[in-house]
Amino acid sequence: MRVEPRLVTLEGGEGAGKSTVLAALRAILEDGGREVVSTREPGGTPLAEQIRGLLLDQSHEPPTAEAELLLMFAARAQHVGGSVLPALARGAWVLSDRFTDASYAYQGAGRGGDAGLIGLLEERVVGIVPGLTLLLDVPVEVGLARALKRAEADRIESEAAEFFERVRSGYLARARAEPGRFRIIDASLPLEEVRGQAVEALQSYIGGLA
Repeated sequence: MRVEPRLVTLEGGEGAGKSTVLAALRAILEDGGREVVSTREPGGTPLAEQIRGLLLDQSHEPPTAEAELLLMFAARAQHVGGSVLPALARGAWVLSDRFTDASYAYQGAGRGGDAGLIGLLEERVVGIVPGLTLLLDVPVEVGLARALKRAEADRIESEAAEFFERVRSGYLARARAEPGRFRIIDASLPLEEVRGQAVEALQSYIGGLA
């Protein structure tokens, strides 16, 4: 697995505020004269966005846990090959709202999927690891309340709270296992404080690369 220092990912459960934080991080990078590509998973390319629709739309047959995992990695393969790697190759920074850690948390811890299979897919299909991952950690009940205010729940957002508790535990386990890559941000704080913590973490990371 190859570490990509200019790939920065935001992870967290529903309602953690990733989109708002991503915008703040983008501004900091652009203020420094850097090209920035902001993207998301599942999605990030036209085909990957179509797969996102299949995964989240409640109006059709729900995928099995195994199909969900494979669809996530199909979208990720397209995202990495069609957007992330070309951006990194030309020297841009990439900010991604979720990446492979999300599959360990959602399809692994949440669905009870095989972490070994996820690891194999990560190695064979993705092949890269972010240099920095910001985990926006928020209690499940707080995050779900925020998410429901935002829009009608999609298929995954409609899961029971117990599912999201497992997802949160999965994320925190990932962060504990890779403390050099992860920074945990308390996303239950007021948004301005969350943004401030995230920006400080990114600036510290950039300083360490110099």
